[in-house]
Amino acid sequence: MYDMDDTRNVVDEFKGVPHDEIMRRLNERGVDLEIAVENLERDFNMGTIVRTANAFGIRNVHIIGSRQWNKRGAMMTDKYLEVVYHASVTNFVRSLTSSGAIVVAVDNVAGSVDIRHAKKPVKAVLVFGAEGPGLSDEMLTASNTIVAIPQLGSTRSLNVGVAAGIAMWEWLRES
Repeated sequence: MYDMDDTRNVVDEFKGVPHDEIMRRLNERGVDLEIAVENLERDFNMGTIVRTANAFGIRNVHIIGSRQWNKRGAMMTDKYLEVVYHASVTNFVRSLTSSGAIVVAVDNVAGSVDIRHAKKPVKAVLVFGAEGPGLSDEMLTASNTIVAIPQLGSTRSLNVGVAAGIAMWEWLRES
């Protein structure tokens, strides 16, 4: 029986269910894909990316750089996945060495591969950059590969929150 008086932003399946039990169930059915965000400077997009990651069953979101971000856009979904903070790109990359995850930069820079045609390893971390400047040169160099979302219009880039949603969908579509 659902507790419809539960005001948390959770699907009916989790209404009235204790937080620890929700986390256990989500961890059981979660995907191997992880997300990382480099220095989004507390903009609304960070919350959008975290919320979207939660919707796709992603269990780990890495935040590289500033620990401060606008959590309002996440709509409390950050409480239902693991948010891991890294002070630098070096610390982030070092933290992944034991997991064997492939670091995939998502940025429309020269030399990037069309995401539709990229090899999509299950154990990957998609990395997104700040609105405007994108990913740092340090992050691009540290990445195993760089993918881009093809565009047909006149704009130079997509909003990073939108790009993250498209990239997560595309990556998980084939798994």
